[in-house]
Amino acid sequence: MKDSTFSSNPSSPLPSTPPGGLEEALSETVIEESISRVEPIIRKWDVDACGLYRFSTLFVDDRKEAKSLFEAATTLQKAINYYLKQSANSEEILRVRRLMQIAMKRLEKEFHMILSANRKNLDSGSVSNRSSRTRYSFSEFFEFSEEEVNPTTTTPPRTPPGGNAKADAERATEMAMADLMGIADCMIKCGYGRECIRVYKTIRKSMVNESLYHLGVERLSYPQMKKMEWLVLEPKIKRWLRVIKFAVKTVLHGEKILCEIVFSEKVAESCFLDISCDAALNLFSFPENVAKCKKLLSPEKMFIALDIYEAVSDLWPEIESLFASKFFTAVRTQATAARAKTGEAVRNILGQFEAAIEKDSSKSPVAGGVHPLTRYVMNYLVFLSDYSAHISAIVEDWPVNPQSNPLPEPQFSSLTAVSEDDPSATPISRRLSWLILVLFSNLDGKAAQYSNAALSYLFLANNLNYVVYKVQNCNLALLIGSGWIRKHEAKVKRYLAKYEKLGWSKILSSLPENPTAEISPKEVKECFKKFNSSFQEAYKKQCSWVIPDPKIRESVKFSVSRKIISSYMMFYQKHRGKHDKECTVESFIRFAPEDLEKYFSNMFAGTTSHKASSTSQLKMP
Repeated sequence: MKDSTFSSNPSSPLPSTPPGGLEEALSETVIEESISRVEPIIRKWDVDACGLYRFSTLFVDDRKEAKSLFEAATTLQKAINYYLKQSANSEEILRVRRLMQIAMKRLEKEFHMILSANRKNLDSGSVSNRSSRTRYSFSEFFEFSEEEVNPTTTTPPRTPPGGNAKADAERATEMAMADLMGIADCMIKCGYGRECIRVYKTIRKSMVNESLYHLGVERLSYPQMKKMEWLVLEPKIKRWLRVIKFAVKTVLHGEKILCEIVFSEKVAESCFLDISCDAALNLFSFPENVAKCKKLLSPEKMFIALDIYEAVSDLWPEIESLFASKFFTAVRTQATAARAKTGEAVRNILGQFEAAIEKDSSKSPVAGGVHPLTRYVMNYLVFLSDYSAHISAIVEDWPVNPQSNPLPEPQFSSLTAVSEDDPSATPISRRLSWLILVLFSNLDGKAAQYSNAALSYLFLANNLNYVVYKVQNCNLALLIGSGWIRKHEAKVKRYLAKYEKLGWSKILSSLPENPTAEISPKEVKECFKKFNSSFQEAYKKQCSWVIPDPKIRESVKFSVSRKIISSYMMFYQKHRGKHDKECTVESFIRFAPEDLEKYFSNMFAGTTSHKASSTSQLKMP
C-alpha cells in the first residue's frame, strides 16, 4: 500500500545520471543485489516498524548507522535511475520506491528531531557569527575520534567532548548543522526536497517567532496603536528600540546563515523568505505605524522619533544585505516606508517646535537674566545636535524659506541665520541657525516689554551670550560654524556697550568733561549733587539686575566702575575742599571713591548691596 506521507512520485525531479556513470555499467543482477543488500538496513530504521517507546535517533545512538542509511538511499536512487532508463516493469520500480519512501520518511523524522532537539544549539546567537560559506561535512562528525581533522576540510578543528562547556556547545552546534545539511542534501538528491524543506520552514519559522516574542516584539496594527494612550504606547516603542538591532543582526541574520549552511543557494533563499518575511514586515511596520500616530507629533516626543529613525537608518546596511533578493521587495519597501515616515514625523515636529518658539508669550525675567525659553530652546538644540547625521539627512531637501514665514522687524537685536550663499553652509546648519533666529525674534519682542532700554540690551546680551556659550560647547559648534560664533560674540559686546551707554552715561555727564578743570564752588556743589542723584537713581534701578556669566559680569563691572570711579576720583580729589562755610562736606558729598567700589563689587549678582552700604558711614537712601 502506498505510504500516506510520501507519494509514489518524488516531488522533485530525479537527478540525471551523467553519461558514462555507474548505472550504465551495472547489470540488472548487480542492481538487484545492491537493492537486496540495502533493504535490511532501510527496513531496520522503518519509522512505522518502531513502537512509540522503541524509537531512538540513529544520529545520536549510532552515527555509523546514519552514514549507512545515507549510502543506502543513494544506492536506491541509482537503482531507480537505472530502471527508468531500462524501461523496467512497474513492480521493480515500485519496490525500490517503497524502500525509498521508508528511508526518506526516516530521514524526515530525524531531520525534525534534530531541529527540535537542538533549539538551544541552533539559536540565532550561536549561528549568527558563522560564515554562510562554511559547509560542514557529515563524514567528519559521524563518530568521535582522536585523529586530527584533515586540514583541507572546512570543518573547524574538533575538541573532545567534556573539554569545556563553550567548546562542547560549539561542537554540538557544528554537529547539528552537519547532520541537517547531510539529511537535506540526501533528501533533495533523492527527490524528496519538498518534504525536507516543509519540515525545516515549519520548525524554524516557529523558532524565529518564539525568539521575537521573548524579546517583546508584538504584532500591533495602526488602528490598535492609534487607540492607545501615550503612556501605554511609549513603553512598547522603547522596547522595540531595545530589541530591533538584536532582532535584525542576530535573529534574522543567524537564520539566514543557517539556511545557507543547510541548503544550497536557491533553496536557502526560498527558505529564508518563508521563515523571516512575515517577522521582518512586522518589525518594520511598527515604526511606520508609530510615525503615523498624531500623539507622536509634539516637540517633547522629538527624541523618541529620532531614536526610531536612527535605529532603522543604522540598520540599513544589514537590511540591504539580508533582504537583497528580489523576493524581499516587500520587506525593503516596508523598511524604506518606515524610515521615510519617521523622517516626515521629525520634520513635522521641527515645524511645531519652531511655531512654539515663535508663539511663546511668557514674560521676561524682571532682572534681565537668561529667559527660560532660551534655556529650553538651546538645551533642545544641544540634544538635536547629537543626532546631526540623521537630522542632516531629514532636512536635506527641506530648505529654510524666510519669505514663507517672515519674522517681525527687530527693535533691538540684529541676529542672522547662516546665509544660503555661505559655501560652507549645510542644510542642518541653516535649519539650526534659523531656529536660533526665531528664538531671538521672540526675545526681541520680550526685550521691548522692558520700560528701561538699558535693561533691554542687558537682557539681550545675557541671552545671546548664553546661546553662544551653548553652541561653543557641543556639536552645534561644528554644525553652525566658527564664523557664526565670532559674529555673535561681537554682537554680545555691542549689546553690552549699548547697555553701558544707556545705563551709566547720565552719571558720567553729571561730572565735567575735564574733572580736574577749575570751576566755581557753586558749580562743584551742583556737580556733586547731580552725581549723587544720578548714581542713586542708576544704582536703585540696577542693583537687582543680573549678569549670570561670571566672566561677563566681572568684565562689565570693571568697565563701568573704571570709567565712573576714575572720573569721580579725580573730581573728588580736586574739589572736595571747595564748599560754602555754611555747608558741611557731608551735605553734598555723599560718596567717597572707595564707597563706589563697594557698591559696584556687589552688582549684577542678583542681590542688593546692603552689605556694601553698611560698611560705609554713607548710607544709600
